[in-house]
Amino acid sequence: MTTTGSQNPSQLDREIKMAIGRKTLCATLAIPEEPKGIVLFAHGSGSSRHSPRNRYVAGVLQSAGMATLLLDLLTADEEAIDERTAELRFDIPLLADRLVAATEWLEHDPLTKNLNAAYFGASTGAAAALVAAAKLPEAVSAIVSRGGRPDLAKDSLRFVEAPTLLIVGGSDEPVLELNRWAYDRLPCVRKKLLIVPGATHLFEEPGALGEVAHAAADWFARYIATRPAGSGVLAGAAKA
Repeated sequence: MTTTGSQNPSQLDREIKMAIGRKTLCATLAIPEEPKGIVLFAHGSGSSRHSPRNRYVAGVLQSAGMATLLLDLLTADEEAIDERTAELRFDIPLLADRLVAATEWLEHDPLTKNLNAAYFGASTGAAAALVAAAKLPEAVSAIVSRGGRPDLAKDSLRFVEAPTLLIVGGSDEPVLELNRWAYDRLPCVRKKLLIVPGATHLFEEPGALGEVAHAAADWFARYIATRPAGSGVLAGAAKA
């Protein structure tokens, strides 16, 4: 692992190179004082950890006491391929496996091993988050999807146990219908479909992204918690 960054009295920020098999993924880890948990961001549709929308949401979560991991699910070489083919962003099993590996990495890092994990997924990253959560039912405390494609999680939806919030723009009609379809198939008891009136797919309308961020912060605050050190919830957790 390689890290850079500086620590101030209120927050630790690190740039991380995470070894996943023979691949190396880049991520930005931010840890406020006394974090309540950690939220992993799963980007999609050609985005990256530098996404201004997800960085904005991450900032709101940090202010609410959440640690965040903004993660590139593709390597630099893979991103270059995806820019030409747009294929890897729809490789949900690949993206989900990367997210599982990142969750396992956090389980062993001294700064994060005692924090419950949650997922924030956007676009195709939301499907990856749901598939990863189905594989790690004991490790994922909550899921929030922003303008996501949960339908792409397919059969994995029936294994999702974590409280799940699906946020969709009211004017993003095709994606809204896909979220309604996925919502009906989620078995988790605690689930919600939040429609932001007048918002389109990227939530670029005034106040729309702020509503997303604060809804996500409220959802995570309700369901994420710190667990005892060494609980090892990832061991043998794979289900789907």
